[in-house]
Amino acid sequence: MGLKFARPVPGKNGNATLLLQHRMLAYLTASSFIRNLVSKKRRRMVVGGYDLDMSYITDRLLAMSFPAERMRAMYRNPLWQVKSVLEMRHQGHYKIYNLCIEEDYDPLHFHGRVEKFPFDDNHVPSLEMMKLFCESVHSWLSDDPKNIAVIHCMAGKGRTGLMVCAYLVFTGMLAEEALHLYAQKRTTNNEGVSIPSQRRYVGYWENILSFPRGVSNGLPDVNLPPPCSRELRRIRLYDTINTTSVFFVVSELQEISNQMYRPPVEVAKSCCREINKGYEANSSPRYFLSFIEGGEEGNISESEEPRVVVQMDTESPVLYQKTCLDYHFSKPVQVSGDVRVIFYQKMIGGRLFYACFNTAFIKNSLLQFTIRDLDKVGSTGRSICGPAFCVELLFGPANPKHSLSCSSDYDN
Repeated sequence: MGLKFARPVPGKNGNATLLLQHRMLAYLTASSFIRNLVSKKRRRMVVGGYDLDMSYITDRLLAMSFPAERMRAMYRNPLWQVKSVLEMRHQGHYKIYNLCIEEDYDPLHFHGRVEKFPFDDNHVPSLEMMKLFCESVHSWLSDDPKNIAVIHCMAGKGRTGLMVCAYLVFTGMLAEEALHLYAQKRTTNNEGVSIPSQRRYVGYWENILSFPRGVSNGLPDVNLPPPCSRELRRIRLYDTINTTSVFFVVSELQEISNQMYRPPVEVAKSCCREINKGYEANSSPRYFLSFIEGGEEGNISESEEPRVVVQMDTESPVLYQKTCLDYHFSKPVQVSGDVRVIFYQKMIGGRLFYACFNTAFIKNSLLQFTIRDLDKVGSTGRSICGPAFCVELLFGPANPKHSLSCSSDYDN
């Protein structure tokens, strides 16, 4: 004979059921068990009886997960507990930096000391946003030696780590040192910023900073690269297995006036298919250099064409040794600034992996990504990758009429 549950009815029993539900929700919210499961390998702090997903990276930089309300507080940091700890430790001297685009809260919870630098989860910000963020944090910390910056995204790991490391580099630390410090302080398994594109952007940031010589603790000059338009001519996947086609979507981060967030805007999509023996493209794509080696800027004519480095037809023997998927753009696609390329198993859904990059850092008109350089490569993505797998993007010269506008200073 099975158990029977009576349907709650208005009155005493109904009120008792509702009270029980509220007590259960309050218990789950107060309990840190679920939040410990969700935080995984991120370091936690026990302060004033609260067990929170937060870590001091330095004495003045605090990383944490999202300060949540209502149901989300069951598995994220409860906002009221975060506020209580910050008031207890740094009353009047903390400012919060929210990197989330997907979630928000009322800044008045934290006395209005909240600034937003939103960008997509598991992706990268623009270099301009990184500059504004570092300048804001530096200004706040310079106001008072007691001030601290509290930085969070949703989980408080990837986006948070990228921006924390950007600021550490801004203060004079090398990119690898900053990434290592963050990994040690924020995680128990030393895997802090684990998404390759996010690590790539910390490297970009290091490359565009120059520190004045002979000035201790001096702020760096931020040399943002000029607009750099490139022609994407071909996408190729080397050494693929278990598939004869892979779809892709190319997007740019679009600048919108009076808005910090830059949404991705699709500029091209199609399908890479298997290269057959005897295949010839309508136009022979080539590798280009976007600068003249050994030349000086003042001695180069604007009309001088970048020289050809390698003719692609010589690759034929290599292409036939392993399965390669390939797509030539009949009309090259212009891309500029921050770009992402996402690969799919099918046109709608089934993401395999992706990569984010900035066109100013393309060296010799070629980008190559091994499986270690691609983001979010799950089991499905790995299932199409042979031992020598590589994604290759081929570009035309940088701004052909002004070949030096995309400086080679960023190539190293």
